[in-house]
Amino acid sequence: MIGRITGTLLEKHPPLVLIDVAGVGYEIDVPMSTFYNLPAVGEKVALFTHLTVREDAHLLYGFLSSEERVAFRQLLKISGVGPKLALSVLSGLSLNDLAVAVANKDAGRLTKIPGVGKKTAERLLLELQGKFALSGTSYAPGTASTSASSDIVNTLLALGYSEKEAGWAVKQLPADASVSDGIRHALKLLSKA
Repeated sequence: MIGRITGTLLEKHPPLVLIDVAGVGYEIDVPMSTFYNLPAVGEKVALFTHLTVREDAHLLYGFLSSEERVAFRQLLKISGVGPKLALSVLSGLSLNDLAVAVANKDAGRLTKIPGVGKKTAERLLLELQGKFALSGTSYAPGTASTSASSDIVNTLLALGYSEKEAGWAVKQLPADASVSDGIRHALKLLSKA
């Protein structure tokens, strides 16, 4: 089993990266959350990996953090979720956002991920309940865990802001902010960003 790779980053073609390790080039599929945080081509990189062996291929998946790899493996344990869909989930939501969506049973956030329909989202919510404590992933209880914060995020998404922008804005709000005050304050924060 290949658990970690350290080498020189040779190529970046989402979602595939090529890493040179002592003269051997490893092709590794990574989620976009990892891809965006990779160093420049030619620099050293270390990735936690997951190796999938199939009859027709050996596929390597890479992650910048061990928490991402644990979440990927949790997703693979769910019936109907393969490596491509697991990468898509981790590309569509940060670990924190995924934990919040699972804790709030927010299927709507999951269905926005390409390849995740309503039934798959419901299965993910059911199967992932309580799993994030195992991976060390947690969400801040004062931020997006309340229904008010969830409403604020959904409003910002409806206004065209990305998941990342909406999540960032909600984290800046006081824990006791009402929905209307939170939306107003979040819009001010996002207009300055």
